[in-house]
Amino acid sequence: MAGDGQRISVLLVDDHQLIREGLRRAFDRAGELEVVGEAGTYQGALESLERYSPRVLVTDISLPDGDGIALTQRARTHRPDLGIVVLTMYAGDEKLFAALDAGASAFVGKDSPAEEVIAAARHAAVNPRAFTARDLGEAMQRRMHAPAGPKLSPREREVLELLVDGLAIAQIARRLFISESTAKTHVANIYEKVGAGNRAQAVMAAVRLGLVPEAGRP
Repeated sequence: MAGDGQRISVLLVDDHQLIREGLRRAFDRAGELEVVGEAGTYQGALESLERYSPRVLVTDISLPDGDGIALTQRARTHRPDLGIVVLTMYAGDEKLFAALDAGASAFVGKDSPAEEVIAAARHAAVNPRAFTARDLGEAMQRRMHAPAGPKLSPREREVLELLVDGLAIAQIARRLFISESTAKTHVANIYEKVGAGNRAQAVMAAVRLGLVPEAGRP
């Protein structure tokens, strides 16, 4: 609740206009929540954050020119006091923890009742740095009892660190004094072990699994 009697300003970010309209109506009915702006893209969200300075950001994960997790991380860096609610069509532990790690205040599935989104926005306004999600406790239990991360050889760890640093295959080969063919083999093994299909996915998986320091994230 807005303790000073002022309405809580909200920015809606979703590339589907019908969803934004539905959320706007739900927020209007809530009384103390006021939608001050809307955006359908990552870039539009950045511009709207600057223009409206909302108290709460409600964003979808999937955006046509970016994603809500990256938007959350960037917004949190620049606005420590901003409440951030992350919405997703396909909720799962991976997305939930990605939202948590990015600095979100709440994580809500799009199949949830509108009242749940409203409650998340209220929570985010009051406790922007306190994360909440419907099945957070169960997700934490699953994470605690999950099998240990993939085992990389010392050489694969070296290659992975260089991948995180942005080096190309040829550069990795020169840095480690190995052939490009050998470097490609190490990269392929890393992709297989962390369940990645490309460099970006491998880097994200490596950070998530604790194989490289958080500071190594691009």
